[in-house]
Order: sequence, then structure tokens, then C-alpha cells
Amino acid sequence: MDFLIGRKPHDVSVKEAGVWTVVRVVLACLFGLGLFWYGGTGPAGEFFAGYITEKSLSVDNLFVFVLIMSKFAVPSQYQQRVLMVGVLTALVLRAAFIAAGAAIISTFSWVFYLFGAFLIWTAWKLIEDARKGQHEEEYEESKLLKAVERRFGVADRSSAAC
Repeated sequence: MDFLIGRKPHDVSVKEAGVWTVVRVVLACLFGLGLFWYGGTGPAGEFFAGYITEKSLSVDNLFVFVLIMSKFAVPSQYQQRVLMVGVLTALVLRAAFIAAGAAIISTFSWVFYLFGAFLIWTAWKLIEDARKGQHEEEYEESKLLKAVERRFGVADRSSAAC
């Protein structure tokens, strides 16, 4: 809907964000009620459970979005468009990775154990680093981020104090 409306970039007020949030929640509830009416309690319950779960999990993404927008010094009037493109890209990449992972696991079942071992190893490394106090080390940008900043001039170095 946001891509089709084609609104011009502008600073979004708290009131506007609140109104659009209410509109989207009402539309989701109407969709869920439609599922209940035509499909019964099973599909409607699954939809509402998934909707509430995704809505809850999306809150932590807000912090990531704020960090990314400030790091790349995205002007406030363009943040909505950048966010929409980012969300669309994330959905496409998530679908691709899920499909690729499912295909790999269905073809080579032993890869499932490899993925599990990788997750356990990652968790162990995080615990180990936390015990050593390495999580308090000074922040260092990745080489990719530095290259993007040099090439496209996307970060405001005068105010970046990470």
C-alpha cells in the first residue's frame, strides 16, 4: 500500500504515524474477522497468533532502524521511503534464504545438524565473550561499511560519535 500510494517524502509527525498505525491494525483485525467468518476459528486463530507475534517481534527492529538511520545520516524526510525499501528487501531476502535452507535440508538432511552445531557454537562464543568482558570493547566499523561510506558519502562524520 505504501509503495502504491506514492506519497512525497516528508517529515512524519507523531499524529500521522499514530493514525496510520491504527488504520493498519484495524485492517488486520478486519482481515482476521473475515478469516473467522469464512474459514472458521482455525485460520483466524492462526492469523491473529502470527500477527501478534510479528507485531511483538517488530518492536526490537525499531532500535535497529534508529541506529541505521542515524549511522547513515538519512534525512528525516526520506526515512520512511528508506525504511519501506529496507523492509521489502528484507522480506525478499528472508524468503530466498528460507527457501534455499529448506531445499538444502530436504536434499541433505545432515546439513540440519551442521546448522544446529553452528548455532550452538555461536551461543558458546557469545557466552565466552561475555564472561571475559569482551562485549565492552570499543566499537569498530566493518570494512564494508567504511567502503560504502567512502564511495557514497552516506555518513555524517561531524556528528558520528559511536
